[in-house]
Amino acid sequence: MPISPQLNAEIRVLTLFNLDSAMEGIKVHQSADADTLAAIKRLHAKGLVTQEDGGYLTDLGIHCAEHLQTALRILNAPLQAS
Repeated sequence: MPISPQLNAEIRVLTLFNLDSAMEGIKVHQSADADTLAAIKRLHAKGLVTQEDGGYLTDLGIHCAEHLQTALRILNAPLQAS
């Protein structure tokens, strides 16, 4: 599955959330770049965040962000010697 620029922006926003605290959200300010503003609105429309400008992750958003951040940790791990 190719990663479109829109999906990449959504992934970038999801990595901003601190998964150690469900009470810690984010707010995307109107001065943010257009890609980030559009990404957070799409994440809200998909039911992953509570507000169009960020807010908190929903239960679905937490599940998605956990999988995403796990995948990124695996992909960013140092290479193992063969």
